Amino acid sequence: MTRRAPVATSWLEATHMMLEDKKSLSRRALEMWGGCNSDDPDSVFTKSYTNHQEPTAAGGAGAVDLASWIALVESNHRAFPDLAVEILTQIGEGDQVATHWRFTATQQGAYQGLAPTGRRVSWTGVQIDRFEHGRIAESWVSWDKYTQFDELGLLK
Repeated sequence: MTRRAPVATSWLEATHMMLEDKKSLSRRALEMWGGCNSDDPDSVFTKSYTNHQEPTAAGGAGAVDLASWIALVESNHRAFPDLAVEILTQIGEGDQVATHWRFTATQQGAYQGLAPTGRRVSWTGVQIDRFEHGRIAESWVSWDKYTQFDELGLLK
């Protein structure tokens, strides 16, 4: 006898399944910050992806396109090659998913003009992703720069 995959039996169940797919893509996007991740950004983000972060003199990129975001992530990999991503909670509704996360890493490369310190740091943040056609089209990110910069010694 051949088994079939379960079929959504109601609109609510189908919507829940779609939200779980969106949450999975949001996790994959955040896990790209991890030093060992080799996920394909084109399978997660739209071509017109925009990432919004608060620009500051010491960190944060402002609004960037996908190519600039990839360059930012690659730069982060050089500074924190062992970065680990922990998903603390996720909430999804409609075309958006909010994820509260924690990054933990050791600074082994230059970062924000700071030579490698070998310090182990941990910081948290929230990312809200908006979806179009099954991919992330836009993200808004707010992260605890103060804790990260303080633990690295960037704040004097």
